[in-house]
Formats: sequence, C-alpha cells, structure tokens
Amino acid sequence: MASVDAAERDLTGEAPRTELVRLGVVLSAGPVFLPAALARLAGTAPRVRVTTREGTTPSLARALRTGSIDVAMLISRPPHRPPDGESPRLHVTAVQDTELLVAAPATGTFAGRTSVHIDELVDAPWIAAPSSSAEPLLGVWPGLPGRARIVHSARDWLTKLHLVAGGFGVTTIPDGLSPVVPPGVISLRVQGAPPEIRRVLVARLPGTATPAITAVTQAITSTVRP
Repeated sequence: MASVDAAERDLTGEAPRTELVRLGVVLSAGPVFLPAALARLAGTAPRVRVTTREGTTPSLARALRTGSIDVAMLISRPPHRPPDGESPRLHVTAVQDTELLVAAPATGTFAGRTSVHIDELVDAPWIAAPSSSAEPLLGVWPGLPGRARIVHSARDWLTKLHLVAGGFGVTTIPDGLSPVVPPGVISLRVQGAPPEIRRVLVARLPGTATPAITAVTQAITSTVRP
C-alpha cells in the first residue's frame, strides 16, 4: 500500500503528507533525550513533524488536558503517583529511572569527592529555579527547602550548571544529565538520606494514540531502550 501511495503521489505531483505532533518537555529531559529522539524520529518516521515547548511537569500535564500539546515528557517522584489528579488518568509510559545527585564546583569545599552527607548541605549556597504554589522548587535537595540558603534563582539548567562551575553554589541534577555537565562541575551522591529517584515518563491523553504520537513515543523510549 505504501508503494501504491508513493506511485500515486509521483503521478499526481502531490507532496507527502506530514503530521504535526506538539511535544512538551521538562527542562531536565530536554538536553539529553530530545536531540536523540528527534534524530531517531527523522529516520523512522520522516513525515512526522515535531514542535516542542518546555515546562514543568504540572504545567505540561495541564497543557495535555487543555489540548495545547499532544504528548509530554514528564518527571515523577516516589511514590510515582499520576502526573495530575484529573480523571480519566493520563496514559503514561515509563522511560527511565534516574538518581538525583548534587552538582558542585570541582574546586572548593567538595573538591575531589564523590559523595556528601546531607548535613553538609544545610549551609551550602543553592542555585534553584523559582517556585510558586503551583510549581515545585527545583534545584534544592528534597527535605532542605525552608532551611536552604538560595543565592541564585534560574530555571535554565545550563545557567545553573555554569554558575556551579564558576563556584557560585550547588544545585541538584538528575544522573541522566551527566553527559552534558560542563567542565568544572562534579556530581555527588548524597549520604545520610534515602536515595531520590526520578522517573522520566511519556504522557498523553487516554485512548488510542495516533500513529504520529506512537512514533514520537517510540523514538523517545528507544533512546534508552534501543
């Protein structure tokens, strides 16, 4: 059937149809997953055209519900409840579990180390994204908000990591972001507290997915599970 369709387009001069998928991506997933997924999609489904927007998990879940995006890469925390409390529940595919670490300057207090005790983090200067009643605080180790000393506020991961590289503070980072960490930054596991695991998800509205949405989902999951 594909060959017949191609022959018909050749005869009629009709251009191949493209399908648009609007993809939402959490900031921590974009630098690693997005380029690899789009490159894979270009080879497996070249007629699917993707546009993207960044956001937090709550904002992207709302965007799915309102229909302003078609699919989203989200992050969940233990105990890994649904991305929102609405019904029916979003259809969710787990992509990867990644451990939360602390990104610190390669020189200074934590130089040459691979771990840090949580008590040492209380007095550390933190670099974190601004929060509100609807959006979580990102960049401070869970359990420390309220005690943490936030010295710089930034949403962009590249900005936060370069501030860390400059020696201006510490921030949290999913282990999955390690490939894009700039020079001058080390990753530390936290001792004295339970491990913090973050789960990368692909979410969409319930029901049968379109072939284009399925192709995008498969391109994302295959970057981790080839």
